Amino acid sequence: MGKEWLKEVFGTSKPIIGMCHLDALPGDPRYNKELGIQWVIDRTRENIHALQDGGIDAIMFSNEFSLPYLTKVHPITSITMARVIGELKNEVTVPYGVNVLWDPQATIELAVAVGASFVREVFTGVYSSDFGLWDTNCGEVVRSRNMLGGENIRLLFNIYPEASTYLGNRDIADIAKTTVFNTHPDVLCVSGRTAGAETSPKLLQSVTEVVPDVPVFANTGVNLENVEQQLQIADGVVIGTAFKRNGDFFELVDREKVSRFMNKVHSFRS
Repeated sequence: MGKEWLKEVFGTSKPIIGMCHLDALPGDPRYNKELGIQWVIDRTRENIHALQDGGIDAIMFSNEFSLPYLTKVHPITSITMARVIGELKNEVTVPYGVNVLWDPQATIELAVAVGASFVREVFTGVYSSDFGLWDTNCGEVVRSRNMLGGENIRLLFNIYPEASTYLGNRDIADIAKTTVFNTHPDVLCVSGRTAGAETSPKLLQSVTEVVPDVPVFANTGVNLENVEQQLQIADGVVIGTAFKRNGDFFELVDREKVSRFMNKVHSFRS
């Protein structure tokens, strides 16, 4: 644990990770069979270059448009993600990670297959969610990571996942403390209620105070207006919707929005 590794992996302190949302994939309800996988690849390429040209520190690939999400995905999802990322990874010039929503085992397997540096997932806890009862088995997943040769993959733990409630009368500070003690996460990610919803500064502060030696990231809802406030507390940011054209979750990334955001981040860091 500790925070020194952030600069080694991301090349900077307080890194900004931009989401590269893959369009709906084969088997997903929104998948466009007429346009096919090549259309997904082409749109992903646009997002990659918009993020990189805008100066992003790192990219995280996710199947964000596989709504409604599964807690155990069909194999075709991670297989297709591996194809898309595999075809484009030579164009990626920044550190990258993956997230197969919401299946930790599939996420680890994909990360190993495509050479990702980090992953984000819900590794711990039991939740009542929009996707049903959401259970986890962190010990099994971490053992699988090591068995597959992925022990250097950094684990970003989403301890306050969107669209869910922790089963049990525990506050987030208590969850953060026991998660760190029992599972040794590389990062704790704190979220708002949905994608694009602001992460509460109060929640962020309560987590950073009880686990001062572990990086804490704001996982949703950071934008141009609140990024300085969030970075005063958080050790990094994961950002998706605020970079989209017209602020629309389902749109492509807007390079100019990324550039304006990163200019403000650079001013804050200096």
